[in-house]
Parts: sequence; structure tokens; C-alpha cells
Amino acid sequence: MAIRFPAITHAKQLLGRSANQSASNFKDVPKGHLAVYVGEGQKKRFIVPVALLNKSSFQKLLRKAEEEFGFNHPMGAITIPCREDIFIDLTSS
Repeated sequence: MAIRFPAITHAKQLLGRSANQSASNFKDVPKGHLAVYVGEGQKKRFIVPVALLNKSSFQKLLRKAEEEFGFNHPMGAITIPCREDIFIDLTSS
């Protein structure tokens, strides 16, 4: 006698489908990196190593992004509301 969990099966199908769709959009992001959009007006996409998540300066930028956008990022990835030159200076130091 088998027990079926149709809701779980359906959820797995949805997750698998959305994972495949997002994977096709982010094939150019290498393992150990993440894509972020930076800019105040025009947004530019940057690929950054996940090691930046440990830097306090990057964590401040993430908090600023959370305050402005919450968890609804209009670009589909993390959107950081700061100027590109500031972002480059913070991430390169």
C-alpha cells in the first residue's frame, strides 16, 4: 500500500521548473559567484565572488538594498542602490 502526497509532488515539479528557468538565465555566473545589479538610475550587472558576503562593507550595501527593495528585487537578482564607482571601490579593496 503506497501513500501519495500530491501536494509535495506538485511542489517539487514547480521548484524543478523554476530552477531550470533560472538556471538558463544565469549560466554565465560561475560557481562560487553571484550576480548583482548596481546603480542608482541605470543598473549594471556585476558578477562577484560569494566571499564578498563576509566583508562588512558589502554587508552594509546588502542592508541598504534590503531597506530599499526588501526581498522583491525588480531586476530578478540582488539590486544594490549605490553608484558604480563606489561599489567598485568597496569590492576591490
